[in-house]
Amino acid sequence: MNVQVFRTKSEEETVEAGQRLARLLGPREVVLLIGDLGAGKTTFAKGVVHGLGAAAPEDVVSPTFTLIHEYGSEPKIYHIDLYRIQNEHEASALGLEELLDSEGIILVEWGERFPYLWPPERVEVHFQWLSEQEREIRVLAPQPTGDPRRRDTMSP
Repeated sequence: MNVQVFRTKSEEETVEAGQRLARLLGPREVVLLIGDLGAGKTTFAKGVVHGLGAAAPEDVVSPTFTLIHEYGSEPKIYHIDLYRIQNEHEASALGLEELLDSEGIILVEWGERFPYLWPPERVEVHFQWLSEQEREIRVLAPQPTGDPRRRDTMSP
């Protein structure tokens, strides 16, 4: 397991951390965004989507009420929010199996609520507040698979 840790003090720094993760992602990835309300999950997703060239950060919004937003085309990026999903039946009704079979990149807020839905080879991004001004973002990624589209470090 590769681990990268970032400390951010602003929305801009959090977006930049997301852009750095975007450089690592292959065409079929599941990324769980794990943290409390307001910890920076959607802000980080803005960076990932922008880093993949699918949308400007200001065009990426939380899918809390729509549940799934779709960005870009090659690969498609699916930004999912499971905060309002109460049970396995509701989660299954979203059509996640089809998304998992696609060539898309799947960003999931609150995905830890239904861990059995996701493949074991996934990226987990954990958000934790260190102070009122600073958060820690811990990225846990599987070991490199030899896929040339996936780099093994988030260095610039």
